[in-house]
Formats: sequence, C-alpha cells, structure tokens
Amino acid sequence: MQVWPGEAYPLGATYDGAGTNFAVFSEAADRIELCLLHDDGSETAVELRETDAFVRHAYLPGIMPGQRYGFRVHGRYAPERGQRTNSAKLLLDPYARAISGSVKWGEEVYGYPFGAPDKRNDLDSAPHTMSAVVVNPYFDWGDDRRPRTEYHHTVIYEAHVKGLTMQHPALPDELRGTYAALAHPAIIEHLTELGVTALELMPVHQFVHDHRLVEMDLSNYWGYNTIGFFAPHNAYASWGDRGQQVLEFKSAVRALHEAGIEVILDVVYNHTAEGNHLGPTLSFRGLDNASYYRLADDPRYYMDTTGTGNSLLMRSPHVLQLIMDSLRYWVTEMHVDGFRFDLAATLARQFHEVDRLSSFFDLVQQDPVVSQVKLIAEPWDVGEGGYQVGNFPPLWTEWNGKYRDTVRDMWRGEPRTLAEFASRLTGSSDLYQDDGRRPLASINFVTCHDGFTLHDLVAYNNKHNQANGEDNRDGESHNRSWNCGAEGDTDDETVLALRARQMRNFIATLMLSQGVPMLSHGDEFARTQGGNNNAYCQDSELAWVPWPEGDCELLDFTRAMVWLRRDHPVFRRRRFFHGRPVQGTHDELSDIAWFTPEGKEMTQRDWGSAQARALSVFLNGNAISEPGPRGERIADDSFLLMFNASPKPLEFLVPVDHGRQWQVVVDTARPEGVAPGTGAKVEAGDRLTLIDRSMTVLQRPA
Repeated sequence: MQVWPGEAYPLGATYDGAGTNFAVFSEAADRIELCLLHDDGSETAVELRETDAFVRHAYLPGIMPGQRYGFRVHGRYAPERGQRTNSAKLLLDPYARAISGSVKWGEEVYGYPFGAPDKRNDLDSAPHTMSAVVVNPYFDWGDDRRPRTEYHHTVIYEAHVKGLTMQHPALPDELRGTYAALAHPAIIEHLTELGVTALELMPVHQFVHDHRLVEMDLSNYWGYNTIGFFAPHNAYASWGDRGQQVLEFKSAVRALHEAGIEVILDVVYNHTAEGNHLGPTLSFRGLDNASYYRLADDPRYYMDTTGTGNSLLMRSPHVLQLIMDSLRYWVTEMHVDGFRFDLAATLARQFHEVDRLSSFFDLVQQDPVVSQVKLIAEPWDVGEGGYQVGNFPPLWTEWNGKYRDTVRDMWRGEPRTLAEFASRLTGSSDLYQDDGRRPLASINFVTCHDGFTLHDLVAYNNKHNQANGEDNRDGESHNRSWNCGAEGDTDDETVLALRARQMRNFIATLMLSQGVPMLSHGDEFARTQGGNNNAYCQDSELAWVPWPEGDCELLDFTRAMVWLRRDHPVFRRRRFFHGRPVQGTHDELSDIAWFTPEGKEMTQRDWGSAQARALSVFLNGNAISEPGPRGERIADDSFLLMFNASPKPLEFLVPVDHGRQWQVVVDTARPEGVAPGTGAKVEAGDRLTLIDRSMTVLQRPA
C-alpha cells in the first residue's frame, strides 16, 4: 500500500477522486495508527508518521468512499493525570463524515476493567464499536437555494425524524422513520398546508444509545448523546450506513428547500456520549482526554454542567475548531439553514461562570458562514448560574422559557400573571430590548419535545414516567399543567370540552404573540404520551406521532391560526410597541392599548391585582412603525384580543374609541374556533360574554 505524506488540513478523511487524505489531532499521543477495516473483521494498520502542530496525517491513493476506518492511539494511560490513551480501543474519527454500525456494549469498549477504574483494560474494542466511513462529498444539488426566510415570517415546527414519520399511513414501510420520509410528498404537504416555514429536527448528529438504557430494553430516542459532530445518524437512513446516510440527508434537505421549508438542526456541542470517568472510550477520550473535556481539580473526574457526565472544554482551541468546522460543514456541504444549540449556556463556560462574551460567541460573530444562518440558543444548562434567558449576544435568538411558563400560568389561572403575560405576548421587551434585539429574538413556545405534549399539559397534573424505569423520579415535577378536573383519560364531556378549549387557547395565544412561534410535532393532532413528560428513552408508539384519519378540528384550528398570523403583519412586528401614537402614520391612536373587561384602560392597580385573570389588548394595524423592504409604510387591519382565563364567564365591553365595527375571527369557545369571514359583527360599546377560560379575537378592517 502506498502511503504519501498528505496534508494536516482539513481534519478527517477527505476523498478527492483518486484517494483519501487522513488527518487527526492528538497532543497526548506518542504515535497513532490509522486502521483500515475489512468486512472479514481484519484490519490494515498504517502509522501516521507526519506531524504538524499535533495533527498526524497521511494520504492513501486508491482509498475510496465506503472504506471503514478508525484510529489506535499509543500513549500513556494515567487517569490520575487526566491521560486515557489506550491502543486496544479503536477510536472514531472526531471529523468522520459518516459512521457505520453501533456500539455492542461490554467491557471491551471501556478503557478500564469493570470494578477497577484506575487500571488499563487491554481488551480489543474493534468488534464491538462503531467505525468511521470515507464518504464521497460530491452531490447534485441542482438549483437548490436556501429559502432564507426572515424571522418575522418564520413558523418553526420541532420534530423528530422517526417520531414524525413512523406512523404516517401514506408512507411505504421501508421509508418510515428515515430521512427519505421527510422528503415524501405526504410529509411536505402537511407542513406546507400547516404554514410551517422551518423544520427544526431533533438531533441528527450520530449518537449512541446508552449502556444503561440498552440493558433496560430502552434507547436514547431523543438523540442528545452525540459521538459524531459531522455524521448524520446512520439509523435514520433507509438504505445503508456506508455513506448512504449522507446522500439521503442531502436529498431530504433539497426536497424541503424546494417546498420553501428551512431545515434547522438541534445540535449538542456541550458534551459527548463518552460520559463521566466510568464511561466508554469511543473517540475523544482516547485521542486526547485533557484537550477535549473539562476535567475537575482531580483530573480523574469531569466537570459536568450538562447532567450527562462530561462537558467539552470550551477554552480549548481544538474544541472550538471542531465546533466551528462542524457548523460550517453542515451549512456549506449539507445546506442546512440554522441551528438550535442544546444547553447553550454550557458553550459560554470558559472557566466556571457563564460569560456572554466567551470565545465561542466571538468566533460565531465573526464567521462569514455561520453568522449568516439562524442561531437559536436553549439559554440554560444545569450548572450554577446556568439560566441565561435574555442574556445571549445580539446575533442570537433564544428559546424563551419565560414565555412558556407565563402562558401556562395564565391559562391555568395563576394569580398575578397579567403583567408578565402582557410582556410575553408583546415580544418580551424586558429580556431583549436593552441589548438592541427585537421581538424576533424570542422563540415562543408552549410545549417542546422536553415535557408534556399540548394534550398532556391539559390532561395531567402530575408526570407519569413509570415506563422509563426510574420509579417516576425522572423528568420535571413542576410542569405548570392543569388536568381540567380529571387526571388522564376520562369520559367526562365537560372536562373534555374544557381541555379542547385550553388547547385552542394555547395555540391561538402562541400564534398571535410577537416573536417567532414554535410548534411541537403532533400537537396539532392533540398527541398524547400518556402523561410521560420525559420520553427521551421511548422509541415506540408512546412517543411517535399518531396521524389521524379524517378530519381533525384542532388541526384545522391550528392551520387557521398560523395563516391568520402569516396574513397580518401586526402579529409579527419587527420592532417593539411604543405604547403611544406613531409619528407619520396619521393615526391618533396608540399602537397598542390595554383594557379591563369593562373597557377601561388598565391602571397599575389593575395590573397588580392578584385576582385579575382577564384583559383585552388593542393592536393598531395603522400604527406599525417599521417600514417594508423598499421603505414603504406597512398598514394592516387592527385587532382586539380578549382573554378570559378566569373560572367563570365574563362580560367584555368593546372599547368605544378604537373602532366602530368589528368582526369575530377567533372564538376558542367554539370547537371550530370560527372560520375566517363567518364571525358575528360587533359594534363599539357592545358587550360580549366570554365563557370561562376562552379567548375571542375581533378584527377591524384598515
């Protein structure tokens, strides 16, 4: 076999049409062997002799796509010094573009003998672990163009590749649960009819099913256990794992783009699947433990701000390079449109505290590729000071956990919620205005993958996670949920009607709030998980979306709310409300006004009332301050939103000075929610009775 010196960059395995260049970083290694793996279980070892700045490399002519490989690192095994190299362990390339196989759990994949964590284990892991794959980078993208949907036109749909597609009746069995299923016309038609502009996929980076879960006949269904930051998860491919997963993922992105739908990836750069000091040796740990992970004062152990056993070392230039290279790869080579960063506060931890100006954010800010796509932070982790909603840099948007909590509290009737509810409804200026951000920095959501589904939010007071095998100890215990009078399944028609109304309340509130709305897959069908609020390990019908047969009233209502939002710029403003008339609009009315149910403008006393659970808000479509794309004035219809979150019917007066004639366009008290154009006419000064826990929306033409 010919071995040429090759190049130190790019890292990973790079196929050029005639052969493959291999490059891998390790400061801890004495020497590194590249192991070419054969289908008969044998391997050919090639020592990487060329070294530049701790990157070892070689070029092998004739090595083609589909070739499986791994690394064996020779060096010191001294956990007390943070050194864990072990040549008996076949290691994944951190830059692998595709990964084949899965981990077969046993002592072989651990760097130590069970029961003796400070000793070295010399059992060969190769037959029991995954392998990297050389991929063909060439793909016919045709005329693919990113939709580049602006945030004020964006509606995000969070989904799981398998969960969304596994039970769709129109999909062939061989496509269900795969990337190819995302490209199927039935899935794309549903998303486009719903009005979705961005599909946010739960982790598709190659991940590992934890040893503990596998022994319990469970799996890491959600996928927040990454081992390959460049590789699409191989189990979601319908026709092979020797690079086919890359082609299939690209094909799905191309199809979604053709439909005008962006693809956003939920990414997990805060930790890896190797866990704590008792975890397996699969890749980073065996290559250079101290360069990749945050070690404790006693370097045998790991700092953990993620609750998963380890945290990546964000002050390491090699970790930062890995993350930035990965992000650029997914944008430039895989054509994705943005990222949602899991436990993003951990990415800001250079030392201990969460630093808003950490190196990672500096790198993103100046990167000409990554800075131009959608960047969404989950702005918390489990470490001290980790709840950072509102504190990310101006380039970023954030999952607004305060929006979720406040809207839930409002509709379940918690006292003293009106003032904060008003802030959340209007874009959370208290969180985002002081650093120059706009309402669109707030990614609004009521439910997501983590926690109750929308149905379960109104059907359970308590979590019911017994199926997870942890005696119901896992998952959040304070869910701000309310079962509407009965826990779980019930035949009580009154309870069922209230639950349906509450789901409509949540959907309508979400779609008519300033900011960027995010739906969780299946909520438009009232999907249930039986009260399980932590279905991370449930790869079964419990967590898959059950697609309804025939008409679905909640789906029709959700579509109507999404399209009402899309049709009216007053619901998706790019600037915060002024609370006064806007100059140059020839309208003496304020751009927003708040009223009690009696039609009087809200006072400080009204806002602070512990018992107040109802209000109206006037949105002036003739007082939108931001211009259109060519500098033109934007004008819209005006709307009056009436909220009654109290447990009894209330009479609402239509304000007399904000429009003469209105039409009801939304009424959550009705199962169909009122179809556009068919609602009753209402005059200024009229009184409307809103039943308990319902909302009504009135529209006044411009």
